[in-house]
Amino acid sequence: MSEYHAPVLVEEVVRLLAPERGGLFLDGTVGGGGHSEAILRAGEDAGARVIGVDRDPEALEEAGERLSEHGARFEARLGNFADEAERLESELAGALLDLGVSSHQIDAPERGFSFRPGSPLDMRMGQRAESWTAADVLNGYEEDELVRVLREYGEEPRARPIARRVVSRRGARPFRTSDDLKEVLDEVYGRGLTSQDQARIYQALRIEVNRELEALDRALEALRERLSPGGVLAVIAYHSLEDRRVKNAFREWSRACVCPPELPVCACRGAPLGETLTRKPVRPAEEEVERNPRSRSARLRAWRKAA
Repeated sequence: MSEYHAPVLVEEVVRLLAPERGGLFLDGTVGGGGHSEAILRAGEDAGARVIGVDRDPEALEEAGERLSEHGARFEARLGNFADEAERLESELAGALLDLGVSSHQIDAPERGFSFRPGSPLDMRMGQRAESWTAADVLNGYEEDELVRVLREYGEEPRARPIARRVVSRRGARPFRTSDDLKEVLDEVYGRGLTSQDQARIYQALRIEVNRELEALDRALEALRERLSPGGVLAVIAYHSLEDRRVKNAFREWSRACVCPPELPVCACRGAPLGETLTRKPVRPAEEEVERNPRSRSARLRAWRKAA
């Protein structure tokens, strides 16, 4: 357990990745280093190594300090896991993507990931100066674009009236803090506004700000290509939009034929690229949820490349 972030499903991740085989592993969202530490310890006798990637410099600093005892077996890299996966030249024995927001980011009011009163509408994973914030999205997007974000990424049933009210309000006063957004949501929802409604809308803005689904799609393809024969890709998702993409990718890769049904003869690869190791997503046990309530929505899936 780290003060920075409590990793979820650690034992299950290690079991699926099997670092006792040795080789190089990529932890694409290293956070506080909890998963990386478990992989390094389980693969110590085989000399397993880990590259830990994160957009957040604070996360890398925390992970680097925690894992310093492992020396050169751990390497920290700042960046987006999709970019790192695409530029990586080494073969991987395994890779892990934990797609959640870290406990530290949620608990830090200045990061803007929660709807605490007075929190800035930021939500950037890496807080790069050149990237857009949630406030920039609310203040700059046209109404139809805001509707798209809220519907696609938040599955928000009141996307149109929220977007219309956002555009109307920002003309008089720009959006800067969670209080500004809450005013709009109160107007649209009235007394019926719940914390689940707010969480859904914050999720949509966060996904848009960080281009999360785009990065996931890129990373899945790149990591599949970089896995060595028998290598394993594990992904922990926290909402249906991410989990559905992972499930569909693993399902397609595990099929022998992906030709259109109208073709009389198979003209594609003719053999599966690998096999899905988790018929259903692995969920945290009750004990883990009690210890770490934020793990409740976690869903772990894994896929192994053909040998």
